Amino acid sequence: MNARPADKLAIAIAQLNSTVGDIAGNAEKVRRAREQAAAQDADLVVFPELFIAGYPPEDLVLKPAFQASCRAAIEDLARETSSGGPALLVGTPWVDGGKLYNALALLENGGIAALRYKVDLPNYGVFDEKRVFAPGPMPGPVNFRGVRLGLPICEDIWGTEVVECLAETGAEMLVVPNGSPYWRNKGDVRLNIAVARVTEQGLPTVYVNQVGGQDELVFDGVSFGLHADCSLAFQLAAFEEAIMTTHWVRRGGTWRCESGPSLPSVEADRADYSACVLGLRDYVNKNRFPGVVLGLSGGVDSALCAAMAVDALGAERVRCIMLPYKFTSRESLDDAATCAKALGVRYETLPIAPAIQGFETALAPAFTGLPCDVTEENLQARARGTILMAISNKFNLMVVTTGNKSEMSVGYATLYGDMNGGFNPVKDLYKTEVFRLASLRNAWKPDGAKGPDGPVIPENIITRPPTAELRENQKDEDSLPPYAVLDPILERLVEREDPISAIVEAGFDLDTVMRVERMINIAEYKRRQAAPGVKVTLKNFGRDRRYPITNRFRDPGTPMPAPDVSLVTGKPAKSEAFDF
Repeated sequence: MNARPADKLAIAIAQLNSTVGDIAGNAEKVRRAREQAAAQDADLVVFPELFIAGYPPEDLVLKPAFQASCRAAIEDLARETSSGGPALLVGTPWVDGGKLYNALALLENGGIAALRYKVDLPNYGVFDEKRVFAPGPMPGPVNFRGVRLGLPICEDIWGTEVVECLAETGAEMLVVPNGSPYWRNKGDVRLNIAVARVTEQGLPTVYVNQVGGQDELVFDGVSFGLHADCSLAFQLAAFEEAIMTTHWVRRGGTWRCESGPSLPSVEADRADYSACVLGLRDYVNKNRFPGVVLGLSGGVDSALCAAMAVDALGAERVRCIMLPYKFTSRESLDDAATCAKALGVRYETLPIAPAIQGFETALAPAFTGLPCDVTEENLQARARGTILMAISNKFNLMVVTTGNKSEMSVGYATLYGDMNGGFNPVKDLYKTEVFRLASLRNAWKPDGAKGPDGPVIPENIITRPPTAELRENQKDEDSLPPYAVLDPILERLVEREDPISAIVEAGFDLDTVMRVERMINIAEYKRRQAAPGVKVTLKNFGRDRRYPITNRFRDPGTPMPAPDVSLVTGKPAKSEAFDF
């Protein structure tokens, strides 16, 4: 390829889905992207943060063998640039002077032309990079074919110092590789951060973000560029891989993008649904499960999870099972069957009465003279969980867990029962949000989803009062405040960490708020044993919120409840503490 004059630059954005630990696979993606970018006459191909390792690698990156494998892959890719074609900007772990850095390597002319190290290591929320990486020195720009490129890495643009240093040392443009995970409204936050840096220093910016699921995190892509006047230069799609070349021209000392895609973003509930589907798809596929199985109860949580699973994997890889007992209503049986038919999944009914009878017979000598209580209800959930896990073992299918964030917040779930499973796509969605997304899916389907068009969740599932059907005429509101009341309280307690007094001042009943806070506190031991699931809110249970199980702290200024013995005895206190 002929060299361009220094006033033109074609930058290919490789918004791709890496897999943590698959160094060879990630390197092969780099090669394929380079070939595609060469066909688009690109000068430079930019990949997301730590692309060779996959992001976030967590403590895996501390293994010397892993570090050496990443370095070898980078050196191999560097040698392959000797024959010309686009240069590469690839993120990788890099050991230098006995320290491990989050690095970006410029590969050109058969070698490693430059290395830059991440300076500002995030250590909040889902991030703990200070645990594994050393901060790099303040960087200067890299001279690439006559253009001085500033190469801050992700968090480096969230503060002012790194970008200011690059501007003062002569950078003409910022190229920023990112591993920025999705949560609700995150796109606006990213854009505002980038706009702030451009406003301060007047440097056009190319922001490259990864896409895909990694355990609890989902990366949504939406890579973009900004001109020096903060106008949008280009924007790539959300939740999709893409390799797009953008063409930049320098006029009057300032770079502008002459051509590049400008695709609309996916927002609000549609973004949450898309994130759940992508997170489930990648968890199943990257862990090499041939498919999934889930209990389809006739309720909205399992129906939404079934729809997400079909959208993620296709109906042929989803198996749904109704597990009825004497408390299962005809309404639930009919609704589950209708939902399964609409989705086109394999569906079967396996009654759990024989299993319950076996448990009751085995336990009869120990339970003589004792009344039925939540213990017998939990036996139903555990029988269902055991059957689903048996099918998982026999057919190598991953069990999809279907509990929502409202239930997990207050412990309205059974350990080793309905909490069984490998991954939960709705774990970070409150019950009211589950209802909303179910209605959304009936009217809309994400681009690339493998499920059928049109309504797939019977309207009766969405409109009927929620019930676990573990006893006669049971309703969730027998044990919990109405979800329309509960969920706003939970959001304030969990996401915002508001004090009880502030929640009451917002109009909520003091006794209800105190009761909800108490349930959250005593359910920590259950959440610690829950399956991972997609993060969609500002603060999820798992990487974001790490509370001690043994914990006697309560909000100062509120009455202290009586000591709760449920964790010791397994007996619920006043039906507010939920049993093992």
